[in-house]
Amino acid sequence: MKIRLDKYLADTGYGTRNQVKTLVKTGKITINGTICKDSSEKVDTALDDIRVNGEKASYSEYEYYMLHKPAGIITASRDKNEKTVLDLISSKKRRDLFPVGRLDRDTEGLLLITNDGELSHRLLAPGKHVDKIYSVIVQGNVPEDIENLFKSGIDIGDDTPAKPAKLRAYTGPDEYLKDYNDPMFIEKYNSLINSDYTSADTLSLFEIILTEGRYHEIKRMFEAVGCTVVYLKRYSMGSLMLDLNLAPGEYRELTSSELEALNKHL
Repeated sequence: MKIRLDKYLADTGYGTRNQVKTLVKTGKITINGTICKDSSEKVDTALDDIRVNGEKASYSEYEYYMLHKPAGIITASRDKNEKTVLDLISSKKRRDLFPVGRLDRDTEGLLLITNDGELSHRLLAPGKHVDKIYSVIVQGNVPEDIENLFKSGIDIGDDTPAKPAKLRAYTGPDEYLKDYNDPMFIEKYNSLINSDYTSADTLSLFEIILTEGRYHEIKRMFEAVGCTVVYLKRYSMGSLMLDLNLAPGEYRELTSSELEALNKHL
């Protein structure tokens, strides 16, 4: 693929196109060993060797990152006043990355960061019915028929009820750990038990599978049956599973097999 040099370098994080022009004027950029004199020159993204101050500027049309989103960070590309999930991706090259969907400020777990708009659209399109799996800790008296209530679609105050969701109740941490080898989640559960405002008798563990993503949807679904969500974590989106080797705030690039499986799943 051939594109202008200024676009190539702007896309790979070397500044705006005007800043690239300045680099060209000062002789800081070479193409295949020759000093470039025109920022509009066309270059081949696969074949040409582009260097800035001697450093090779590798081009990737798309980037894909798996982030273990921590609580307290907003899901946005940029914000004037607050830290965003994009601020956590320190090794990013592209300037056009964005989060696929959103997680609430206090929600943790899997978040895909990319600049692939087509993939994002397919993951989020309502007609695709992409499963998103969460684990949730709730406080309150849980109705005995809660699984059937969620399965039938709960009225959460919108014009239409929430789409049917699959809900599974866990008897406690031991049963949960058989499905999710995530000690951090259980540490959170135990810390809530030991806190002043709750006890084990009023805390319940669930897995919930959604195919849509309305504003505060899971919290509103549980509120509709008299319960309060005190902790929420997303583990998967389609075929993409959270790498539990990543601590909250850590990230890595998707593997080729993960990306292939994700596209195949859609």
